[in-house]
Amino acid sequence: MSEAYPLNWSTSATASVEPIQPEQLVTSELIAMCQSTLRPHRGAFAELIRRHQRDVDRILYHLAPDWTDRHDLAQEVWLRVFRNLRRLKEPAKFRGWLGRIATNLFYDELRKRKRYQRPLSLDAPITVQDGAMEWELPSEAIGPEEVLSAQEFYEHLHHAVQLLPEAFRQTIVLREIQGLSYDEIAEITGVSLGTVKSRIARARGRLQTMLKPYLEGH
Repeated sequence: MSEAYPLNWSTSATASVEPIQPEQLVTSELIAMCQSTLRPHRGAFAELIRRHQRDVDRILYHLAPDWTDRHDLAQEVWLRVFRNLRRLKEPAKFRGWLGRIATNLFYDELRKRKRYQRPLSLDAPITVQDGAMEWELPSEAIGPEEVLSAQEFYEHLHHAVQLLPEAFRQTIVLREIQGLSYDEIAEITGVSLGTVKSRIARARGRLQTMLKPYLEGH
C-alpha cells in the first residue's frame, strides 16, 4: 500500500500531482493559505503584494501626492497587513481592509507631522451631470491646448478639494479615485452607509458650486 500524504497547500494527495502555486489561487484562497500558519505563507503573501501593491500606491498617492517617502509608507502598510492578516474574518473584503490600513497609516503619519491641510490629487474631470462629478484619465492623444486646459482645471479642482472638510475629502477620494463601493467606504471610515452617501453627495455639491464660475467661464 502506498503511503498517504495529508492534503495541504503544498502537497497533493498523490505524488504525481504538482503542488498548487500561489499565483494559481484566487485572493480569498491566498488569504486562507496565509492564515493557515502562525506566520503568513511567504509565497502566498508575496503574491498578495504583487496583486495589490498598485492599490496601496494609488491610495497613498492621492492622499499625499507631495510626500517623498510614500514608498516607505507602502512598506509599512504591508508590515501591518503581515502582522494582522490572521485577524481578517472575511477574506472577500480584503481590498477594503487593505484600504483601511493604508488610510489609517496616512492619518497616523499626518498627526505625527502635524499637517492639517494635505493636498489630494484628482484626475481631470470631464462632465458634471445630475449633481455627480465624473473623473477619468485624459486621452493619450490630446493636444497641447487640451493639456494646458486640463492642467488649469486640475489646479482649480485641486484647490477646491483642499477646501472640503476632512471627512468629505476622504470620502470623495475613496469613491471617485479609488473606486470603492459605498459599503467598503463605510467599513473604512467607520460610519454608516447613509452617512457615506450623504458625505459624497454633499462633497460633490460643494465641488460643483466652487467650480461653477470656472466651468461657466470656459
